Amino acid sequence: MKRILLAATALSLCASSVSAAETLKIGLVTTLSGPGAVVGADIRDGFALAVEHAGGKLGGLDTQVIEADDQQKPDVAVGLANRMTERERVQFVTGIIWSNLALAMVPTLAASKTFFISPNAGTAQLAGAQCNPYFFNVSWPVDTVAEAAGQAAQTQGFKRVYAMAPNYPSGKDVVAGFKRGFKGEIVGEAFTPFGQLDYAAEIAQVKAAKPDALFIFYPGGMGINFIKQYDQAGLLTQIPLVGPGFSFDQDILGAVGDAAIGIKNPLQWSPDLDNAENKRFVEGFKTKFGRIPSFYAAQSYDAAKLIDGAVKAVGGDLKDKDRLRKALESAPFDSVRGRFRFNTNHYPIQNYYQREVVRDETGALTNRLTGIVFTDHADVHAQNCPLK
Repeated sequence: MKRILLAATALSLCASSVSAAETLKIGLVTTLSGPGAVVGADIRDGFALAVEHAGGKLGGLDTQVIEADDQQKPDVAVGLANRMTERERVQFVTGIIWSNLALAMVPTLAASKTFFISPNAGTAQLAGAQCNPYFFNVSWPVDTVAEAAGQAAQTQGFKRVYAMAPNYPSGKDVVAGFKRGFKGEIVGEAFTPFGQLDYAAEIAQVKAAKPDALFIFYPGGMGINFIKQYDQAGLLTQIPLVGPGFSFDQDILGAVGDAAIGIKNPLQWSPDLDNAENKRFVEGFKTKFGRIPSFYAAQSYDAAKLIDGAVKAVGGDLKDKDRLRKALESAPFDSVRGRFRFNTNHYPIQNYYQREVVRDETGALTNRLTGIVFTDHADVHAQNCPLK
C-alpha cells in the first residue's frame, strides 16, 4: 500500500509540474495612470491583440498576463519587478515605456534570470557596455531614431537647428543621436524638467535664436502641450518642427489636431507598411479598439510575437534559460515591420523610414510613408556590448 501511495504521490507531483509548465506567466508592467497612461494603454492593447491572435496561447501554452501600473516612478517599477519575480514567478516581463524605469528594473530581473522584453524603453547604456543576456529590445536605442531624424533634417536642407528634450536619460540620448546624424549647426539646446507642461519660456528662447528648424523629443502629454503652445505662439510656419517619429505619432495626433499636419518624422514603423503581418495587426487593432494603432502598440504586438515564437521554438520548455535565450536571439516571428533580426546586443537591425503627418481617407490624422532614411541600420552601441 505504501508503494502505491508513493507512486500516486509522485504521479501527482509530476502532473502538478506539467500543469505549471503549461502556463506561461508574463508580467506586463506599464504606465496606466497619469499623463503617460495614453501610451501605456497602447502598450497593453497591442500586447493583448497579439495574445488574442494566438488564441490565448503564446508559444502554444496557456498564457496569463499580469498587468501592473508603474505610475511612471522608478521606485514603483523596482517594487513591481520584485513582485513579478518573487510572488508571481513570471517567465517574462514586458511593457516598460520609460528608459529610467527600465534601467532601474534590469538588475532585479537579470539577477532572477527573468527575460525582460522591452517594447519601447531602449537606452544607449543597455545597448552598449551594460547590455544584458536577459534584456531584449524590439524597438531601438532612442538615439538611433534621432540619428535618422538628424539625417532627414540634413536632407531637408536645414542648416541651423535648435534642440529640446526632457531632462532624463532618453532625452539626453535623443539629442546626442540627432547631433550624430545632423551635420549642420546646433544653435541652442534646452533640457526641460521631465513632465513639464508649460513651455512659454523655452518657446521664447527658440524664437530669439531664429533657427531654420526646431528638433523636439516630447512623448505623451509633454508633446501634446508643447506642439499646441508652439502653434499658439505662431512659430509652426516660421520655424518648422522636426524630430523622431515618437514625437509625432498616433498617441498625440488626435489631441494636437491640424497643427501636426505636414510634420516629417522618421521611424522604423508606419501604419501603412505593406506586409501581411502589419495589415493583420492594423486592421485587427482598429476593429477591436476603434482607433489607429500607435507605434507603441505595434512594438508591444511584436514583443508578444517574439515571446510566442521563442517559446514555440523550445517546445514550451521554459526552464532551460540558455536555450530560451538562443531562441529569442533568433527572432523566430513575423514582425509588423517586415523582416526582423537582432544584433549581438539584442537590439534590432532595421530600416528607418521618413513619414509625414496627414489626414487619411476617413479624415483621421495619421502618418504615411514618404521615403527611407536608413536601410538595415545597426546602432553604434553594439560594438561596446560584450555579448557575442
